[in-house]
Amino acid sequence: MDDVLSGLLQDIRAHGALFDQSALAPPWSVRFGDGAPLSLLTMVRGDAWLTSGGEEAVPLRQGDVAILVGPQPCDVADAPGRAPMVFQHTGNHCTAPDGTPVTADDLAMCTDLDDPEAGAVLLRSAYPVQGQVCDRVLAALPRLALVPAAPRRPLPLAMIEAELRKDVPGRQVILDRLLDLLLLSTLRDWFDRPESHAPAWYRAHRDPAVGRALKLIHGDLARPWTVASLAAEAGMSRARFAQRFHDLLGQPPMAYLTEWRICRAADLLAGTDATADAISRQVGYANAYALSVAFKRTLGIRPTEHRALARAGATPTTAPVHQP
Repeated sequence: MDDVLSGLLQDIRAHGALFDQSALAPPWSVRFGDGAPLSLLTMVRGDAWLTSGGEEAVPLRQGDVAILVGPQPCDVADAPGRAPMVFQHTGNHCTAPDGTPVTADDLAMCTDLDDPEAGAVLLRSAYPVQGQVCDRVLAALPRLALVPAAPRRPLPLAMIEAELRKDVPGRQVILDRLLDLLLLSTLRDWFDRPESHAPAWYRAHRDPAVGRALKLIHGDLARPWTVASLAAEAGMSRARFAQRFHDLLGQPPMAYLTEWRICRAADLLAGTDATADAISRQVGYANAYALSVAFKRTLGIRPTEHRALARAGATPTTAPVHQP
């Protein structure tokens, strides 16, 4: 992991990600209410209107990719304001507005996907996300991030479309990996847009000196970094480097390093069976006691308490997100 976005994919690989692809004939409208914390939507063919969280409907043109953050329901329809005709719930369970279970074959709005004369084709991917690193990325996103279609369709999306038309062994694993790629490429495209107000940790990677320091930090959290050693790697004096780092990220280098060490430790505690002592060495602390002191100072609880909360299915304490 040499940057935050890479850390996102390192920690939250998709497993059995949900893909919905339907050919839809007007009038049509679908409400997705499965509570996914992160989802992507795109129109493979045709245009649509997207309404999320009670906001005004926005157009979703063919090839646009929308990232939705949070579990709130969203509606996708052929026209703004159209009432949902089908509701999708957790587990890909669908019902009519009156609650009657339905399948695609029961819906007049669904047509043959492979028919060139069929209506619009909607692709939706629900992505399971959790953890401190994920929180840092999602906190930098609006509820809806819409990336307009590029002149050339993104390769991951084109490959997903092709794979969805197959029914061969290994398809789900391939779709999961392609979703990883689509998520990362879309996030990167969004953060590169002027209106995204990209977080400091993303913008700072463009700086030759500080960007190199960030890659080194994220690439080897266990190394005993100091301001002097990072400055030497960046080719700057200690004072100039510390000032430059603070100007770009809004905090001193060692404060940034501590935040990410604790973030990584929290995710390892929640998602692995590694001992606290082993985790402490992975993130740059001499032993479990040293990690525990820093962990409690940052999150307000001990590592053992954090792990217990995660194992019990409760939401562990989240580290403050410093994103100027």
